[in-house]
Amino acid sequence: MNLQTTTLNNGIKMPVLGYGVFRVENGAELAEAVKISIKKGYRSIDTAQIYGNEEMVGQGIKEAIAEGLVTREELFITSKVWNAGLNYEAALAAYDDSLSKMGLDYLDLYLIHWPGHDQYLDAYKALETIYKEGRVRSIGVSNFQVHHLENLLKETEIKPVINQIEFHPRLTQQEVRNYCTEHDIQVEAWSPLMNGELLKDETIQSIAAKHNKTAAQIVLKWDLQHQVVTIPKTMTESRMEENINVFDFELTTEEMAQIDGLNENFRCGPNPDEFNF
Repeated sequence: MNLQTTTLNNGIKMPVLGYGVFRVENGAELAEAVKISIKKGYRSIDTAQIYGNEEMVGQGIKEAIAEGLVTREELFITSKVWNAGLNYEAALAAYDDSLSKMGLDYLDLYLIHWPGHDQYLDAYKALETIYKEGRVRSIGVSNFQVHHLENLLKETEIKPVINQIEFHPRLTQQEVRNYCTEHDIQVEAWSPLMNGELLKDETIQSIAAKHNKTAAQIVLKWDLQHQVVTIPKTMTESRMEENINVFDFELTTEEMAQIDGLNENFRCGPNPDEFNF
């Protein structure tokens, strides 16, 4: 299966649908799940330093490559630097640590996980150094609000390619998305299915029935039609297949508007303006 891609502002292509591993334990089951996801057609894998599972993500990638399922060049691997004690030197060291744990020579995308209050500029300058050295293919941020992005663009040289944010029908973050679109920063959704809560929503279920699709497929398609990259998490093989099978139908303008109307500005995760380290 050839996944659709989006071209980031530095010219790198990224799959619009990837495989997330948030809150997955660092064990053999995860390595197997990563390998199965690759077998099912996923080419983008998203992890983070704080998830504590980079080793097994790397193991799954290594096994998939060894079995001839994929080449490293066909994959798009993302990790993120945590904010605790974050400064320029710590961010440089964290990148090397992530590469070591994953057994990789480079990452395709490296993100600052949270803005915090005042540490992200030094950390981002470390990411710029890694990028200029050709050791990472692209750099970006996660959970940045408009004021964080404004400050970042003013104080640094290299525009982030991605802003990965909590995004789902109950939290549409229109202001942040508008700003990112205006500045050619790709928005990426974490927790796109709201930990499964959205699958019970009657509006989404009704639209799913019309398309002979599942509620999860409707939400993921809604992400993609909003030009938002999405990284659903599942450890279940059948759901991996379900989540990636969203390229054979389109939601109508009316259906998109119905789902947009579910917005309550409701966060599952922390508010970036209140979450400090």
